[in-house]
Amino acid sequence: MSKTLKRILWLAAIVVIVAVLFVYLTRPQPIPVVVAQAETAEVRSVVANTRAGTVKACNRARLAPPLGGQISVLHVSEGDAVEAGQSLLELWNDDLAADLLLAQRDAAATAARADEACVLADVAKRESDRIKRLRQQGLASVEAADTADGSARATRAACKAARTQTSVSRARIDRANAAMERTILRAPFTGTVAEVNGEVGEFVTPSPVGIPTPPAIDLIDNSCLYIAAPIDEVDAPAIRAGMPARITLDAFPGRDFPGTVRRVAPYVLDLEKQARTVEIEAVVEAPEDDLLPGYSADVEVLIEKRDSVLRVPTQAVLNGNRVLVYNSAESTLEERDVTTGLSNWEYTEIEGGLSDGDQVVISVDRAGVEAGADVVPE
Repeated sequence: MSKTLKRILWLAAIVVIVAVLFVYLTRPQPIPVVVAQAETAEVRSVVANTRAGTVKACNRARLAPPLGGQISVLHVSEGDAVEAGQSLLELWNDDLAADLLLAQRDAAATAARADEACVLADVAKRESDRIKRLRQQGLASVEAADTADGSARATRAACKAARTQTSVSRARIDRANAAMERTILRAPFTGTVAEVNGEVGEFVTPSPVGIPTPPAIDLIDNSCLYIAAPIDEVDAPAIRAGMPARITLDAFPGRDFPGTVRRVAPYVLDLEKQARTVEIEAVVEAPEDDLLPGYSADVEVLIEKRDSVLRVPTQAVLNGNRVLVYNSAESTLEERDVTTGLSNWEYTEIEGGLSDGDQVVISVDRAGVEAGADVVPE
């Protein structure tokens, strides 16, 4: 074999090797994908709030005295537990206390005068009866009998008037007590003082209409709590009081609490620059002892539940009810049309198009992930 032929053969071999290396090095690399297996399990149809809900107290009162004045006594501090009817603060009321004392003493004097008038009426009645008996015996004149009878009736009327005046005096005491009570702020229910705005010597005023001002005392009843959450107007018609719910709170990460819808508002909230919503209220069936009003919370209301159905992660379902199925034999993806049933943000029921054990791609947003692509499961 000539040297020229050997060189040609070597060059051909080198070209073939280079071509093979080029094809190998430039071939498309399999796309890493995340797959999930279709499985038989439970699927729920749920509705969730559109914005964060809030834990609220069933009883909460932002209290202020009904009239303005200077704080003279402050009976509570923030965090104090109080009973219903307990005095929380008092305004300066020395003038009203003096009016009350005056009314009480006037009532006592009026009662004494009434007793005097009624005693005189009793005496006049007995004298009239005695004169009548003497008149029947012919020992007293008609004029004396008439005079005694008139005196008895007059004193009886005076007694009645005095008793009526006593009632008027008691009413004045009630009015003075009511005026005094308006200067005393009392707890309308048993609860905990959350906030106190004011110190002894400072002036407080009622909140004018349309101009909210900080309450003198914010009282909360922590024994009864509920979650208020806004639901989109599109989802609201499916919700009814009594439906089960799942409640999650940022304050208790990784946990959820069973609850029940207790109320669906009979109106739609139309807030500027926000979607129209309907507020629902849900109660926690087993609340934590340290669950506090003001915590943010989310509510998922269970609309319907189906057990032992085929399901896949919802993120695997593409527009048009399509999924990408991983073909393990060829390491490629194939597209299938599926029939879906119940769905939530986590799982979707598959009524047709898949079998138990099929692997579907959930990382559908990665570049190159499409039917026919070479892939490798992560």
